[in-house]
Amino acid sequence: MADGVLTRVHSLRARLDETLTGHRNEILSFLSRVESHGKGILQPHQLLAEFEAIPEASRKKLNNGPFGEILKSTQEAIVLPPWIALAVRPRPGVWEYIRVNVSALVVEELSVPEYLHFKEELVDGSCNGNFVLELDFEPFTASVPRPTLSKSIGNGVEFLNRHLSAKMFHDKDSMQPLLDFLRAHQHKGKTMMLNDKIQNLDTLQFVLRKADEYLTSQPPETPYPEFEHQFQEIGLERGWGDTAERVLEMIHMLLDLLEAPDPCTLEQFLGRIPMVFNVVILSPHGYFAQDNVLGYPDTGGQVVYILDQVRAMETEMLLRIKQQGLDITPKIIIVTRLLPDAVGTTCNQRTEKVYGSEHSYILRVPFRTEKGIVRKWISRFEVWPYLETYTEDVANELATELQTKPDFIIGNYSDGNIVASLLAHKLGVTQCTIAHALEKTKYPNSDLYWKKLDDKYHFSCQFTADLIAMNHTDFIITSTFQEIAGSKDTVGQYESHTGFTMPGLYRVVHGIDVFDPKFNIVSPGADMTIYFPYTEEKKRLKNFHPEIEELLFSQVENKEHLCVLKDRNKPIIFSMARLDRVKNLTGLVEWYGKNARLRELTNLVVVGGDRRKESKDLEEQAEMKKMYGLIETYNLNGQFRWISSQMDRVRNGELYRCIADTKGVFAQPAYYEAFGLTVIEAMTCGLPTFATCNGGPAEIIVHGKSGFHIDPHQGDKAAELIVSFYEKCKADPTHWDKVSKAGLKRIEEKYTWKIYSERLLTLAGVYGFWKYVSNLDRREARRYIEMFYALKYRKLGSVSSSGCGVVAEKKGKEAWLEPSCKFSELCGITVVV
Repeated sequence: MADGVLTRVHSLRARLDETLTGHRNEILSFLSRVESHGKGILQPHQLLAEFEAIPEASRKKLNNGPFGEILKSTQEAIVLPPWIALAVRPRPGVWEYIRVNVSALVVEELSVPEYLHFKEELVDGSCNGNFVLELDFEPFTASVPRPTLSKSIGNGVEFLNRHLSAKMFHDKDSMQPLLDFLRAHQHKGKTMMLNDKIQNLDTLQFVLRKADEYLTSQPPETPYPEFEHQFQEIGLERGWGDTAERVLEMIHMLLDLLEAPDPCTLEQFLGRIPMVFNVVILSPHGYFAQDNVLGYPDTGGQVVYILDQVRAMETEMLLRIKQQGLDITPKIIIVTRLLPDAVGTTCNQRTEKVYGSEHSYILRVPFRTEKGIVRKWISRFEVWPYLETYTEDVANELATELQTKPDFIIGNYSDGNIVASLLAHKLGVTQCTIAHALEKTKYPNSDLYWKKLDDKYHFSCQFTADLIAMNHTDFIITSTFQEIAGSKDTVGQYESHTGFTMPGLYRVVHGIDVFDPKFNIVSPGADMTIYFPYTEEKKRLKNFHPEIEELLFSQVENKEHLCVLKDRNKPIIFSMARLDRVKNLTGLVEWYGKNARLRELTNLVVVGGDRRKESKDLEEQAEMKKMYGLIETYNLNGQFRWISSQMDRVRNGELYRCIADTKGVFAQPAYYEAFGLTVIEAMTCGLPTFATCNGGPAEIIVHGKSGFHIDPHQGDKAAELIVSFYEKCKADPTHWDKVSKAGLKRIEEKYTWKIYSERLLTLAGVYGFWKYVSNLDRREARRYIEMFYALKYRKLGSVSSSGCGVVAEKKGKEAWLEPSCKFSELCGITVVV
């Protein structure tokens, strides 16, 4: 048969059976090695290590055939002798399951529930045949169009517009939903777009043509107020534009849609309709403030992200409102937790204006119980018992602040997203979800072994909250494709929620589909007023240089900086992050300590943790202890500097540039990084960057061109990669500059807040429209979610923090969910302390 001829695609079982027939002994040799590990889970690198251990001749026979393809696509193996079950992922978002009996060499295909049931035996043994709650959201999304190609993941709005416009707008009469949508537009009782004089599509089309004729005769720059009265007489209200030119553009777009609908024109038109004036952003945990908080527990990139996001959104909203010809003052409210014990921050202030904005504020609402307000910081893993009451209080505070419903609600992280879901459900508002980091992927097998981890992390609550939020929300934005669906070799954060099990709690047969058109990639940037290239000398903040000199090179050791740099002429490897296990700063220090050549070529400076005060965070305490041990073990003093967390963002921007002055590099060694804001910051300042291959940085950086990927699980190789870079710099003095400039070019093309804010507000309009006119606001799914919330999440939340003395108490019909949720009424449980 000629090469390239299409042949039938056989099932996974058939392909494995075929290989067993021809290479029985070779496969048995490999599977026996896997089985010898005994009961447990093997990860891909462990499977490949066992494959490498069989004879080379056997490897060659298997490697290029179906078995080799299956092995390369296997994400985990469950070993329960004599059975081995494989979770095979041929491509992102697509999963198949099989198991092999090593004794009989029999292959069986498994359904998702069967595979999860098999996996549960690792925890529960064979006594798990009783009824298990299975969650399956797939029936509620079966009618929603979705792409099938992996490359389409994350481009949800484009796909949705194509399919639904084709379905709904196949002729002029089917445009009635759009007319209804336009007629429904008003702000604080004032009508926009269309008034009651336009009752049907024929009238609309007639009026638009009259308006077209009139505007064509006017100078393009004619202000809207000069013809506002004439337009009101024929049925058109404010919102079409601020000048004759912009109004005419809008009218032409709508006429085109009425004549021959197409998705591009539809999205462009919806992006210009005035819809979003009041935005609420939820981020309850941590110390949310603008000064002196970065580096505090649970306080890092998310705070920076939201503050930059808000300033960019306000600028874009003001521009759009002006261009729409409206006189409306927008408002953005960041809702976070009020902390009476604010430990030197402004977190005990109820409201705070966002710097660099005119109409954006932080609104702080305290956690409370029957005994009163909770005064102290609580870990993000411990917040669950407080969130339902918190949501009630937030709703009341927002009603006072806005005097109307918000137009758009954005949740952040697991706690913010569950609160956003409850608020959006109550108010009927368009909801956007931003995960930042889904903990399930950061802690391997945290679903299967949740019982061991629940006292510390309460993953039973968090994973349940995540499932509710991602299925309730109207759309999800992520910073990268990897956040949704990983890569060819790694599983995405959201993809890990496709199917999983928490033995004794519930089994998720279908949690989320990464092909769902609610997913959209919208990448943030860095604040260009703070982070700019080190070469822009006129903008450099040289008043900070004496402080930075002290920070980096002082021979004094104290609680702010430990160890000294003896040779200040060497370039600096620089890293800045929270001091926790996942960020892996101690891993970077260990790689450096072990590599003599790297120590000879460079100094290492890390910023993380706060040695100036006693940490309450258990992970940070453990990492601090480890850091002290590494300094002693590798005798790092003289080549290494450990600086306590630095909270001045403006000075930190100049700190990056001072590192660049030394021809240094930035290293980001995290085991997993959802996006990598520090990577963006460093690259924006001109630093060549070495960042984890797990998560967002793998997309931000083009390996070998605009930076380098490092594998945090292979520290020796990561250290050698940095050595190789500096060896090339010694041989070619222009090499550092080439990588630096390529990184800057990458940022300018893809990662700016202007691009982000334009896209986010357009998505809010488009999904708001589809929520209004289609069945995407699925009643059945919402009822399913209500039931899941009332019967499972609420019970988990009420006992998630035994250290706080939380109990569940009957409270009649004080349940927060709307009265339509019968299960909520029957349960009637609220959280009290």
